Amino acid sequence: MKTTTLSLRKLKGQRPIVAATAYDALTARYAAEAGVDLLLVGDSVGNTLLGFANTIPVTLDMMVHHTQPSHAPGPRRSSWRTCRSLRRISSSSRLLASCQRLMQVAGAEAVKIEGGSGLAGKIGRIVDAGVPVMGHLGLQPQQVQVPWPLPAVWRQAGEAEQLLEDGTRAGTSGRVLLLSRRWSEPNLARTMTETSKCRSSGIGSGPGCDGQILVSTDLLGFVPDAMPSFAHAFAAVGDEMKRGLPPM
Repeated sequence: MKTTTLSLRKLKGQRPIVAATAYDALTARYAAEAGVDLLLVGDSVGNTLLGFANTIPVTLDMMVHHTQPSHAPGPRRSSWRTCRSLRRISSSSRLLASCQRLMQVAGAEAVKIEGGSGLAGKIGRIVDAGVPVMGHLGLQPQQVQVPWPLPAVWRQAGEAEQLLEDGTRAGTSGRVLLLSRRWSEPNLARTMTETSKCRSSGIGSGPGCDGQILVSTDLLGFVPDAMPSFAHAFAAVGDEMKRGLPPM
C-alpha cells in the first residue's frame, strides 16, 4: 500500500514507523521490498557516499541528482527529502521554488526542512501551497560543522525548552527529532512525541519516538568503524563487498 501523510498519521500509536535513507535506485528498491515505510534521501549522502567531512558541501543540485534515481520505476514507498540549501533561503518564494524543483524534477513526495519556530511562518506558507513538509528539530547538521559520525552527546543551554516550544508549534506533516540518547533531558523525545499529533521519527533520540530513521550504510554495516554510537549494524555488507571484489 502506498505510504501517505494520512497513512503515517494513522500509524501513530499503532506500530513503530520504519524509515531508512536511500540515495540510489538499488537501495530504494530493496528498502521498499523490505517494507520500509519511508525513504529519506538526505544530505547525509555527503558523509556516507561522497566522502565529505559534513553535510555543508551538499547542494540542491546534488540532492536533485540523488533523488531522481531513488524514484525510478519499480517498488517504492514515500520519500521525504532534505537539502541544506532550503534552510538558508531567505525568501518564501525562493523556498517554495526549491520545493517545487525537488518534487517536480526530482520526484520527491515531501520535503524535510531543518529549523524550529523561527521558520514557522515560511513553513506554513509552504504547507498552504500543498507541499508536505517534515520538520527537523534538535541537532541540525546543516547549520554547524558537525563531524561524522555524529557526537554521542549534544546539548546547549536552554535548548531543551526551545525544542519543546518548537514541537508545540509544529504544524507539519511529520517530525524528525535528531537528539542524543544521552541528552541532558532523557525524556525529552518522549514528551514531544506524546504531546503532539504529528508522528516523530528519531535519529539517536531513544525509544520515546513513534519510529526511527536509520542511515542505510550504518544498518547494513558498510563502514563499521565510522558509525555513530547510537547506530547498530544488522549486516556486514562492507566485508561481503571486499570478499566479492578480490584483486586481479
